[in-house]
Amino acid sequence: MTALILNLSPTIELTDEQFFQLCQNNRDLRLERTAEGELIIMPPTGWESGNRNSRLTQRLGNWADTDGTGLAFDSSTGFKLPNGANRSPDASWVSRQRLEALNPDPAKFLPLAPDFAVELRSASDSLKTVQQKMQEYIDNGVRLGWLIDPQNRQVEIYRLGQDIEVLQSPTSLSGEDVLPGFVLDLTHILS
Repeated sequence: MTALILNLSPTIELTDEQFFQLCQNNRDLRLERTAEGELIIMPPTGWESGNRNSRLTQRLGNWADTDGTGLAFDSSTGFKLPNGANRSPDASWVSRQRLEALNPDPAKFLPLAPDFAVELRSASDSLKTVQQKMQEYIDNGVRLGWLIDPQNRQVEIYRLGQDIEVLQSPTSLSGEDVLPGFVLDLTHILS
């Protein structure tokens, strides 16, 4: 099953609050909104992708708890990007310093781009679409992003202000200077 994209504009232009309420009223759906106002309805993943994403989120969360400099988020967290899009990376992290400076409403979407974002490509995801999403994250201020692609056994690393790096069959990934000391073991995630 692939994502369903509804072009609402110019018939319906949802405000941020209306989009938030739409998401709250349809909690069983995973909804995103593009900068152009298109509504994206994403299907649930299969069990294999769900298990991979669970491991990814768990490992990032464990590191964040130990490190203490920021908070990790799962795929149900909404971010309002500077370009107006509402996105939900499969896993993400934001520094405490940025959160405290912003003091956002914890019941709403975070009105910023995360420092770090990961997309885990599922069998139903178009590689091009996920690559475009990763580029959108970087264009909106994400400092480090990983596109983990189990189908091709590769990882694309996106860095702010740099070319994309493609790794074939890596066994682990480094959080570099964005997540110092974080090393993601890709066992049961990429394979």
